[in-house]
Amino acid sequence: MEKSIAELRETFKSGRTKSVSWRKKQLKAFLDLVNENEDSIFKALDQDLGKSPVESYRDELGIVKKSATYSLSCLDKWVAPKKGDLPLLLFPSKAEVIPEPLGVVLIFSAWNFPITLALDPLIGAISAGNTVLLKPSELAPACMSFLIQAIPQYLDNKAIKVIGGGADVGERLLELRWDKIFFTGSPRVGRLVMTAAAKHLTPVTLELGGKCPAIVHNTLSNPSKAKVTAKRIVGAKWGPCTGQACIAIDYVLVEEKSASTLIELLKKCIQRFYGGNLKELNSISRIVNKNQFQRLVNLMKDPHVAASVVYGGSVDEEQLVIEPTILLDPPLDSEIMNEEIFGPLLPIITVKNIEESIEFINSKPNPLVIYAFTEDETFKKRILSDTSSGSVTFNDAMIQFLCDSLPFGGVGQSGFGRYHGKYSFDTFSHEKSVLHRAFYPELEPRYPPWTNFKLMFIKLAYGFDYLGLMLLMLGFRKS
Repeated sequence: MEKSIAELRETFKSGRTKSVSWRKKQLKAFLDLVNENEDSIFKALDQDLGKSPVESYRDELGIVKKSATYSLSCLDKWVAPKKGDLPLLLFPSKAEVIPEPLGVVLIFSAWNFPITLALDPLIGAISAGNTVLLKPSELAPACMSFLIQAIPQYLDNKAIKVIGGGADVGERLLELRWDKIFFTGSPRVGRLVMTAAAKHLTPVTLELGGKCPAIVHNTLSNPSKAKVTAKRIVGAKWGPCTGQACIAIDYVLVEEKSASTLIELLKKCIQRFYGGNLKELNSISRIVNKNQFQRLVNLMKDPHVAASVVYGGSVDEEQLVIEPTILLDPPLDSEIMNEEIFGPLLPIITVKNIEESIEFINSKPNPLVIYAFTEDETFKKRILSDTSSGSVTFNDAMIQFLCDSLPFGGVGQSGFGRYHGKYSFDTFSHEKSVLHRAFYPELEPRYPPWTNFKLMFIKLAYGFDYLGLMLLMLGFRKS
């Protein structure tokens, strides 16, 4: 391990990765890797999570291909120095902001989207000119094996390395010094990563999760919009990795008078999309392993929680499958309402007035995303002004993750830092300010060297704009 990291440092010191041509070559090779191994990736995702080819392409391959293509098309613009504005009184001078790579980067990826969450940050790190060590999740072993085998065949093995192993390997990696750590996973492990990084003052990006709510406001009064609302909730909750996603809808807030209408629409959509019962389920992933399966089953074992199930609830332990399940008003102090669900269970929480949903959301840690189905512009403004979240999406769910032009990241306990597109490039870069100052003209102040006079001089300078800047310059020369 230490030898591999030393090689990454030597490669970075050589300056090879700073070349734009090197970065483009790696991104093109990255696209070859994905295009030429499509069937192998499909097979690995099926082995680890039971994902169908359609789901695998939509949520994994398609995303990273789009991301790499976008980065290739924008790279020349991203790496170009940006002109800095200077006050007229500094003439003749010029300034620029130059993005430079951070150095040797460590990327921890997660198991729920083992291709996307490994390769999408890697695209940003390569685009920024870093050397990278990628640590895939051992909970998706087939995908981890594929990445370990395939990446050295396509990418520069002296600059980009992949290491397998479990938690013990991760702990050893965190003991070492890095120039940047990018982590995707649970808040519990995120705290460990941040604690370890603090020892070396290593900058960290944490992509965590949280209980992402969906508010359903006034769209149910219109039959056609109500159907669209239900379809988008069902597709976003159970479609991507059967709810095992940090941006999946964790619970729904709706007014009491509209709850029954929403539930009936959700039932019909589930049956149409995935099948009417456990034995007929199709196009849906399985739970990643027995531990996660048992955790989800335990959430429903509470008698009061079990009594709130209004649809689904069946499980197949052998196949690690849980039927899409809807719960109506489970106890608010239950574990299912205080821990991120990360699975195919959807609580519906009723409120007397939809305005109460904002207070409910604010009573919990900052979510990664807030979804709201509403056409009320005043209510939209209230959500934006009175809540805090990584992002907000109106009248749909999860599509914000696909947008390279939008930053993706959390706030508070849902994480910090951001990536996607240019934001990935920025995350793995340092913006260095450069000021070029001419030697002439040069002015010197003429005043008695009295301490009190100097102090008055500086105080006066701070009271003006351009004139003050000139006075300060003169004062600094003689201070």
